[in-house]
Amino acid sequence: MEQIGIRELHLKTGEWVRRAARGRGVVVTERGRPLASLVPFRDDALGVSFADRQLLPEFEALPEIRGDSAAGISEDRDR
Repeated sequence: MEQIGIRELHLKTGEWVRRAARGRGVVVTERGRPLASLVPFRDDALGVSFADRQLLPEFEALPEIRGDSAAGISEDRDR
């Protein structure tokens, strides 16, 4: 991976982003200390959209709380 200073990134952002997109990762440094990396985007990086997510089976079995939820929490705490 190439290393560039944050100032260089600021001056030529588009160029460095395009390089990273072509598969050449770039490490951004400040005073020689790594701060961030630019890497090519992967389609699977976003994962499943929130709307398409499924509820975990452990949560489907939770009982429905009726009435005052604070009272239910207090009852559980007192057990």
